[in-house]
Amino acid sequence: MRAAVIVFPGSNCDRDLAVAFEQAGFKVDMVWHKDAALPEGVDIVGVPGGFSYGDYLRCGAIAAQSPICKAVIEHTERGGYAVGICNGFQVLTETGILPGALLRNAGLKYICKTVGLKVETSDSVFTGGYNAGDVIGIPIAHHDGNYFADDETLSALKDQDRIAFTYAENPNGSVGDIAGILSENRRVLGMMPHPERAADEGHGGTDGVALFRALSGVFEVA
Repeated sequence: MRAAVIVFPGSNCDRDLAVAFEQAGFKVDMVWHKDAALPEGVDIVGVPGGFSYGDYLRCGAIAAQSPICKAVIEHTERGGYAVGICNGFQVLTETGILPGALLRNAGLKYICKTVGLKVETSDSVFTGGYNAGDVIGIPIAHHDGNYFADDETLSALKDQDRIAFTYAENPNGSVGDIAGILSENRRVLGMMPHPERAADEGHGGTDGVALFRALSGVFEVA
């Protein structure tokens, strides 16, 4: 099993994400944003949290133009798996891999705390380690985590069971309490909360472990 973690200038959760993948049994390649191709044999791409390019312009907008993002887009268009967390979610929306946009938090303040996250579907490789309806504790750390999409997109997300997670108590104004969504083929997940920061008891919780273990189970079988 092989994962690639993309590293942008300003990424600060890349190592956390790599460790979470490694603990689940993945071999991890750290891929610099100026690289034009992903390593051969990659099963899943991780786009980590942080402040790529200092969050200038819109969060994730400059990172989305990096050479490696073209390779990530091609990877997902071929049916490859990817997960974008926090700033990584912002990057995935800026590339068009996932729909919608992440706006400034409704309270106009940076939020950093553990929140209750409701699992909306267990029908994905990312959420298969949970039961729909479970409420798990996952940290958030963002200033622009307010998910927005138009009515047509929201209807599609609901009708196609593509809302992966919602907030038990909405911290940022996200429409529909949305905290994470899936692509149409269910092989790409974008989420604002940080499961990689809830993958070690020393960090205060392990509710994120099931996400990475579920992924490893899929690729072991494959």
